[in-house]
Amino acid sequence: MTLSLFLAVAAGGLVGAPSRYLLDRAVSSRIESDLPWGTFLINITGSFFLGLLTGLSLAKHLPTIDKDLLGTGFCGAYTTFSTFTFETVRLLEDGRLLDALGDVAVSAAVGLGAAAAGLALGLVI
Repeated sequence: MTLSLFLAVAAGGLVGAPSRYLLDRAVSSRIESDLPWGTFLINITGSFFLGLLTGLSLAKHLPTIDKDLLGTGFCGAYTTFSTFTFETVRLLEDGRLLDALGDVAVSAAVGLGAAAAGLALGLVI
């Protein structure tokens, strides 16, 4: 790994993590719910964006450094599987089995759909 590649990934992460935090706070302040809507929105938009980047990369419209800056750096820090897992376990601990299962199923289905849509868009741009 070159220094410039390392710095690109770090810069992407530097923007991705606070973006995730701010979006989660914005969603939480507007939607009163025990369900993790902020994490859901973050992971879906991140899936779409990573799909888009992948499509652009496959179509040779995205240099490697940009792919690493935005894909690995930004999306890696922006999306959050660990928070998704924690919130699902919290729902289970609260006895909310259907909410937990619904969150897992809907997040997986919508996330895959968002990634596929981003990929398709990236391939045709």
